[in-house]
Amino acid sequence: MAIEGSLDNKSDRVAKSLDGLLTLVKDDLEQVNRTIVDHMHSPIALIPQLAGHIIAAGGKRLRPVLTLASAKLVGYEGDRHVKLAAVIELLHTATLLHDDVVDESELRRGRASANALFGNQPSVLVGDFLFSRSFELMVEDGSLRVLAILSRASAVIAEGEVLQLITANDTETTVESYLQVICSKTAALFAAACRIGAVVSDRPSAEEEALAAYGLSLGIAFQLIDDALDYSAREAELGKTVGDDFREGKITLPVIHAFHAGDDEEKAFWRRCLEKLDQQDGDLEHANALLAKHGSVEVTIAHARQYGEDARAALAIFPDCAARQAMLDVIDFCIERAY
Repeated sequence: MAIEGSLDNKSDRVAKSLDGLLTLVKDDLEQVNRTIVDHMHSPIALIPQLAGHIIAAGGKRLRPVLTLASAKLVGYEGDRHVKLAAVIELLHTATLLHDDVVDESELRRGRASANALFGNQPSVLVGDFLFSRSFELMVEDGSLRVLAILSRASAVIAEGEVLQLITANDTETTVESYLQVICSKTAALFAAACRIGAVVSDRPSAEEEALAAYGLSLGIAFQLIDDALDYSAREAELGKTVGDDFREGKITLPVIHAFHAGDDEEKAFWRRCLEKLDQQDGDLEHANALLAKHGSVEVTIAHARQYGEDARAALAIFPDCAARQAMLDVIDFCIERAY
Protein backbone atom coordinates (compact mmCIF):
# COMPACT_ATOMS: atom_id res chain seq x y z
CA MET A 1 0.00 0.00 0.00
CA ALA A 2 2.85 2.38 0.76
CA ILE A 3 4.22 1.84 -2.73
CA GLU A 4 0.82 2.48 -4.31
CA GLY A 5 0.47 5.68 -2.29
CA SER A 6 3.89 6.81 -3.42
CA LEU A 7 2.98 6.20 -7.07
CA ASP A 8 -0.31 8.05 -6.63
CA ASN A 9 1.51 11.04 -5.12
CA LYS A 10 3.97 11.01 -8.01
CA SER A 11 1.13 10.96 -10.54
CA ASP A 12 -0.51 13.86 -8.74
CA ARG A 13 2.68 15.90 -8.86
CA VAL A 14 3.12 15.21 -12.58
CA ALA A 15 -0.47 16.26 -13.26
CA LYS A 16 -0.09 19.44 -11.20
CA SER A 17 3.03 20.38 -13.19
CA LEU A 18 0.71 20.86 -16.19
CA ASP A 19 -2.27 22.30 -14.30
CA GLY A 20 -0.79 25.78 -14.04
CA LEU A 21 -0.31 26.02 -17.78
CA LEU A 22 -3.81 24.74 -18.56
CA THR A 23 -5.36 27.13 -16.04
CA LEU A 24 -3.39 30.04 -17.49
CA VAL A 25 -4.79 29.54 -21.02
CA LYS A 26 -8.17 27.99 -20.15
CA ASP A 27 -10.37 30.61 -21.86
CA ASP A 28 -8.18 30.85 -24.94
CA LEU A 29 -8.01 27.07 -25.22
CA GLU A 30 -11.80 26.84 -25.26
CA GLN A 31 -11.77 29.22 -28.24
CA VAL A 32 -9.10 27.10 -29.91
CA ASN A 33 -11.24 23.98 -29.51
CA ARG A 34 -14.24 25.77 -31.02
CA THR A 35 -12.12 26.92 -33.94
CA ILE A 36 -10.91 23.38 -34.56
CA VAL A 37 -14.46 22.00 -34.56
CA ASP A 38 -15.61 24.77 -36.93
CA HIS A 39 -12.88 23.89 -39.40
CA MET A 40 -13.64 20.16 -39.39
CA HIS A 41 -16.99 20.75 -41.10
CA SER A 42 -17.50 19.27 -44.55
CA PRO A 43 -20.50 18.10 -46.56
CA ILE A 44 -18.59 14.81 -46.98
CA ALA A 45 -19.76 13.09 -43.79
CA LEU A 46 -16.76 10.81 -43.48
CA ILE A 47 -14.39 13.78 -43.07
CA PRO A 48 -15.79 15.23 -39.81
CA GLN A 49 -16.52 11.71 -38.58
CA LEU A 50 -12.94 10.52 -39.00
CA ALA A 51 -11.34 13.83 -37.95
CA GLY A 52 -13.60 13.96 -34.92
CA HIS A 53 -12.53 10.47 -33.91
CA ILE A 54 -8.86 11.34 -33.58
CA ILE A 55 -9.47 14.77 -32.06
CA ALA A 56 -11.89 13.27 -29.51
CA ALA A 57 -9.16 10.83 -28.50
CA GLY A 58 -7.97 13.59 -26.22
CA GLY A 59 -4.42 14.44 -25.38
CA LYS A 60 -3.28 17.55 -23.58
CA ARG A 61 -3.31 19.88 -26.62
CA LEU A 62 0.23 20.63 -25.50
CA ARG A 63 1.42 22.24 -28.73
CA PRO A 64 -1.40 24.80 -29.11
CA VAL A 65 -1.26 25.43 -25.35
CA LEU A 66 2.39 26.41 -25.79
CA THR A 67 1.41 28.93 -28.47
CA LEU A 68 -1.15 30.46 -26.11
CA ALA A 69 1.27 30.51 -23.18
CA SER A 70 4.10 32.01 -25.25
CA ALA A 71 1.81 34.84 -26.33
CA LYS A 72 0.90 35.49 -22.70
CA LEU A 73 4.56 35.40 -21.69
CA VAL A 74 5.36 38.32 -24.01
CA GLY A 75 2.23 40.28 -23.08
CA TYR A 76 0.20 39.82 -26.26
CA GLU A 77 -3.32 41.23 -25.94
CA GLY A 78 -4.87 40.45 -29.33
CA ASP A 79 -6.64 37.33 -30.56
CA ARG A 80 -4.53 36.13 -33.52
CA HIS A 81 -2.84 33.55 -31.31
CA VAL A 82 -6.13 31.62 -30.92
CA LYS A 83 -6.50 30.79 -34.63
CA LEU A 84 -2.79 30.10 -34.93
CA ALA A 85 -2.91 27.72 -31.97
CA ALA A 86 -5.72 25.93 -33.81
CA VAL A 87 -3.44 25.75 -36.86
CA ILE A 88 -0.78 24.06 -34.74
CA GLU A 89 -3.24 21.43 -33.50
CA LEU A 90 -4.65 20.78 -36.98
CA LEU A 91 -1.13 20.29 -38.33
CA HIS A 92 -0.33 17.95 -35.45
CA THR A 93 -3.53 15.95 -35.93
CA ALA A 94 -2.88 15.60 -39.65
CA THR A 95 0.60 14.23 -38.97
CA LEU A 96 -0.85 11.74 -36.45
CA LEU A 97 -3.25 10.40 -39.06
CA HIS A 98 -0.41 9.96 -41.53
CA ASP A 99 1.91 8.52 -38.86
CA ASP A 100 -0.54 5.82 -37.87
CA VAL A 101 -0.92 4.73 -41.48
CA VAL A 102 2.85 4.60 -42.05
CA ASP A 103 3.40 2.76 -38.75
CA GLU A 104 0.36 0.51 -39.24
CA SER A 105 -0.69 1.43 -35.70
CA GLU A 106 -3.91 -0.03 -34.39
CA LEU A 107 -4.19 2.12 -31.27
CA ARG A 108 -3.98 5.84 -30.60
CA ARG A 109 -4.08 6.91 -26.93
CA GLY A 110 -5.65 3.62 -25.95
CA ARG A 111 -8.41 3.75 -28.58
CA ALA A 112 -8.63 2.18 -32.02
CA SER A 113 -6.68 4.36 -34.44
CA ALA A 114 -8.52 6.07 -37.31
CA ASN A 115 -6.85 3.84 -39.89
CA ALA A 116 -7.87 0.72 -37.93
CA LEU A 117 -11.50 1.87 -37.97
CA PHE A 118 -11.82 3.63 -41.32
CA GLY A 119 -8.93 2.27 -43.38
CA ASN A 120 -5.67 3.73 -44.63
CA GLN A 121 -6.94 5.64 -47.64
CA PRO A 122 -9.57 7.70 -45.76
CA SER A 123 -7.04 8.42 -42.99
CA VAL A 124 -4.45 9.78 -45.41
CA LEU A 125 -7.01 11.87 -47.29
CA VAL A 126 -8.56 13.33 -44.14
CA GLY A 127 -5.05 14.11 -42.94
CA ASP A 128 -4.59 16.05 -46.19
CA PHE A 129 -7.92 17.80 -45.55
CA LEU A 130 -6.74 18.93 -42.10
CA PHE A 131 -3.46 20.18 -43.57
CA SER A 132 -5.48 22.21 -46.06
CA ARG A 133 -7.72 23.63 -43.35
CA SER A 134 -4.68 24.66 -41.36
CA PHE A 135 -3.30 26.58 -44.34
CA GLU A 136 -6.67 28.28 -44.85
CA LEU A 137 -6.39 29.58 -41.28
CA MET A 138 -2.83 30.74 -41.91
CA VAL A 139 -4.00 32.71 -44.95
CA GLU A 140 -6.81 34.23 -42.89
CA ASP A 141 -4.18 35.46 -40.43
CA GLY A 142 -2.58 37.34 -43.31
CA SER A 143 1.02 37.27 -42.11
CA LEU A 144 3.62 36.03 -44.59
CA ARG A 145 6.02 35.66 -41.66
CA VAL A 146 3.63 33.27 -39.88
CA LEU A 147 2.97 31.42 -43.13
CA ALA A 148 6.72 31.02 -43.70
CA ILE A 149 7.32 29.65 -40.19
CA LEU A 150 4.48 27.15 -40.22
CA SER A 151 4.90 25.99 -43.81
CA ARG A 152 8.60 25.45 -43.12
CA ALA A 153 7.73 23.47 -39.98
CA SER A 154 5.36 21.30 -42.05
CA ALA A 155 8.12 20.58 -44.56
CA VAL A 156 10.61 19.73 -41.80
CA ILE A 157 8.11 17.33 -40.18
CA ALA A 158 7.69 15.55 -43.52
CA GLU A 159 11.47 15.36 -43.90
CA GLY A 160 11.66 13.80 -40.44
CA GLU A 161 9.11 11.18 -41.39
CA VAL A 162 11.07 10.26 -44.51
CA LEU A 163 14.34 10.15 -42.58
CA GLN A 164 12.72 7.82 -40.05
CA LEU A 165 11.71 5.52 -42.89
CA ILE A 166 15.31 5.51 -44.12
CA THR A 167 16.71 4.67 -40.68
CA ALA A 168 13.91 2.24 -39.77
CA ASN A 169 15.14 -1.23 -38.85
CA ASP A 170 18.79 -0.12 -39.13
CA THR A 171 20.57 -1.06 -35.91
CA GLU A 172 23.65 0.87 -37.07
CA THR A 173 21.74 4.14 -36.76
CA THR A 174 23.78 6.73 -34.87
CA VAL A 175 22.60 8.91 -32.02
CA GLU A 176 23.08 11.91 -34.31
CA SER A 177 20.75 10.46 -36.96
CA TYR A 178 18.19 9.57 -34.33
CA LEU A 179 18.26 13.10 -32.90
CA GLN A 180 17.87 14.52 -36.39
CA VAL A 181 14.70 12.46 -36.80
CA ILE A 182 13.10 13.62 -33.56
CA CYS A 183 14.21 17.22 -34.05
CA SER A 184 12.40 17.21 -37.38
CA LYS A 185 9.47 14.94 -36.64
CA THR A 186 8.51 16.20 -33.18
CA ALA A 187 10.52 19.17 -31.94
CA ALA A 188 10.10 21.35 -35.05
CA LEU A 189 6.39 21.81 -34.35
CA PHE A 190 7.05 22.54 -30.67
CA ALA A 191 9.54 25.22 -31.73
CA ALA A 192 7.16 26.76 -34.26
CA ALA A 193 4.29 26.71 -31.74
CA CYS A 194 6.34 28.72 -29.26
CA ARG A 195 7.91 31.05 -31.83
CA ILE A 196 4.48 32.12 -33.10
CA GLY A 197 3.66 33.60 -29.68
CA ALA A 198 6.48 36.12 -30.10
CA VAL A 199 5.80 36.74 -33.80
CA VAL A 200 2.16 37.82 -33.33
CA SER A 201 3.38 40.20 -30.61
CA ASP A 202 6.08 41.65 -32.87
CA ARG A 203 8.66 41.00 -30.17
CA PRO A 204 12.42 41.42 -30.64
CA SER A 205 14.24 38.62 -32.45
CA ALA A 206 16.05 37.64 -29.23
CA GLU A 207 12.72 36.76 -27.59
CA GLU A 208 11.50 34.96 -30.69
CA GLU A 209 14.66 32.86 -30.84
CA ALA A 210 14.51 32.15 -27.11
CA LEU A 211 10.96 30.83 -27.37
CA ALA A 212 11.87 28.73 -30.42
CA ALA A 213 14.87 27.30 -28.55
CA TYR A 214 12.65 26.51 -25.56
CA GLY A 215 10.15 24.71 -27.80
CA LEU A 216 12.84 22.76 -29.65
CA SER A 217 14.50 21.52 -26.46
CA LEU A 218 11.15 20.73 -24.85
CA GLY A 219 10.05 18.80 -27.94
CA ILE A 220 13.23 16.71 -27.95
CA ALA A 221 12.84 15.96 -24.24
CA PHE A 222 9.19 15.03 -24.81
CA GLN A 223 10.05 12.56 -27.58
CA LEU A 224 12.96 11.04 -25.66
CA ILE A 225 10.59 10.26 -22.80
CA ASP A 226 8.04 8.82 -25.23
CA ASP A 227 10.73 6.52 -26.60
CA ALA A 228 11.77 5.47 -23.09
CA LEU A 229 8.13 4.82 -22.16
CA ASP A 230 7.72 2.33 -24.99
CA TYR A 231 9.79 -0.06 -22.90
CA SER A 232 8.06 0.80 -19.62
CA ALA A 233 4.99 -0.43 -17.76
CA ARG A 234 4.05 3.26 -17.47
CA GLU A 235 3.17 3.15 -21.16
CA ALA A 236 0.00 1.14 -20.45
CA GLU A 237 -1.06 3.64 -17.78
CA LEU A 238 -0.78 6.43 -20.36
CA GLY A 239 -3.12 4.67 -22.78
CA LYS A 240 -0.50 3.29 -25.13
CA THR A 241 0.62 -0.18 -26.10
CA VAL A 242 3.84 -1.38 -24.52
CA GLY A 243 6.49 -2.42 -27.04
CA ASP A 244 5.02 -0.87 -30.19
CA ASP A 245 8.38 0.58 -31.22
CA PHE A 246 10.03 -2.81 -30.71
CA ARG A 247 7.42 -4.68 -32.76
CA GLU A 248 7.71 -2.13 -35.59
CA GLY A 249 11.51 -2.29 -35.56
CA LYS A 250 11.90 1.39 -34.69
CA ILE A 251 15.39 2.45 -33.76
CA THR A 252 15.18 4.76 -30.76
CA LEU A 253 17.76 5.95 -28.25
CA PRO A 254 17.23 3.12 -25.71
CA VAL A 255 17.89 0.58 -28.47
CA ILE A 256 20.84 2.50 -29.94
CA HIS A 257 22.47 2.65 -26.51
CA ALA A 258 21.86 -1.04 -25.71
CA PHE A 259 23.00 -2.16 -29.15
CA HIS A 260 26.33 -0.35 -28.99
CA ALA A 261 26.89 -1.44 -25.38
CA GLY A 262 26.10 -5.08 -26.10
CA ASP A 263 28.28 -8.02 -27.08
CA ASP A 264 28.08 -9.89 -30.41
CA GLU A 265 25.30 -12.16 -29.19
CA GLU A 266 23.21 -9.20 -28.07
CA LYS A 267 23.81 -7.36 -31.34
CA ALA A 268 22.64 -10.46 -33.23
CA PHE A 269 19.45 -10.45 -31.14
CA TRP A 270 18.70 -6.80 -31.97
CA ARG A 271 19.41 -7.39 -35.67
CA ARG A 272 17.07 -10.38 -35.79
CA CYS A 273 14.27 -8.59 -33.99
CA LEU A 274 14.54 -5.10 -35.46
CA GLU A 275 16.16 -5.51 -38.87
CA LYS A 276 14.59 -8.81 -39.95
CA LEU A 277 11.49 -8.38 -37.75
CA ASP A 278 11.88 -12.05 -36.90
CA GLN A 279 10.33 -11.83 -33.44
CA GLN A 280 9.38 -14.70 -31.17
CA ASP A 281 7.55 -15.10 -27.88
CA GLY A 282 9.63 -13.63 -25.07
CA ASP A 283 11.70 -11.36 -27.30
CA LEU A 284 10.20 -8.15 -25.89
CA GLU A 285 10.94 -9.36 -22.36
CA HIS A 286 14.51 -10.17 -23.40
CA ALA A 287 14.86 -6.75 -25.02
CA ASN A 288 13.74 -5.14 -21.76
CA ALA A 289 16.28 -7.26 -19.86
CA LEU A 290 19.08 -6.03 -22.14
CA LEU A 291 17.94 -2.42 -21.74
CA ALA A 292 17.96 -2.90 -17.96
CA LYS A 293 21.40 -4.56 -18.08
CA HIS A 294 22.93 -1.53 -19.81
CA GLY A 295 20.80 1.14 -18.11
CA SER A 296 19.61 2.28 -21.54
CA VAL A 297 16.25 3.67 -20.43
CA GLU A 298 17.95 5.62 -17.64
CA VAL A 299 20.45 7.00 -20.15
CA THR A 300 17.58 8.12 -22.37
CA ILE A 301 15.85 9.85 -19.45
CA ALA A 302 19.14 11.54 -18.52
CA HIS A 303 19.37 12.93 -22.05
CA ALA A 304 15.79 14.17 -21.73
CA ARG A 305 16.65 15.92 -18.47
CA GLN A 306 19.56 17.69 -20.15
CA TYR A 307 17.30 18.97 -22.90
CA GLY A 308 14.85 20.00 -20.20
CA GLU A 309 17.61 22.10 -18.63
CA ASP A 310 18.31 23.66 -22.03
CA ALA A 311 14.62 24.59 -22.25
CA ARG A 312 14.80 26.20 -18.80
CA ALA A 313 17.86 28.19 -19.79
CA ALA A 314 16.12 29.49 -22.90
CA LEU A 315 13.43 31.16 -20.76
CA ALA A 316 16.00 32.97 -18.61
CA ILE A 317 15.71 36.21 -20.64
CA PHE A 318 12.05 36.62 -19.65
CA PRO A 319 10.97 38.23 -16.35
CA ASP A 320 9.46 36.03 -13.67
CA CYS A 321 5.69 35.79 -14.08
CA ALA A 322 2.87 33.25 -14.00
CA ALA A 323 3.31 32.36 -17.69
CA ARG A 324 7.05 31.80 -17.33
CA GLN A 325 6.57 29.61 -14.25
CA ALA A 326 3.88 27.58 -15.98
CA MET A 327 6.16 27.02 -18.97
CA LEU A 328 8.94 25.92 -16.62
CA ASP A 329 6.56 23.54 -14.86
CA VAL A 330 5.56 21.89 -18.13
CA ILE A 331 9.17 20.77 -18.55
CA ASP A 332 8.69 18.71 -15.39
CA PHE A 333 5.45 17.32 -16.80
CA CYS A 334 7.15 16.17 -19.99
CA ILE A 335 9.98 14.42 -18.17
CA GLU A 336 8.26 13.08 -15.07
CA ARG A 337 5.86 11.04 -17.22
CA ALA A 338 8.62 8.44 -17.22
CA TYR A 339 8.07 7.66 -13.53
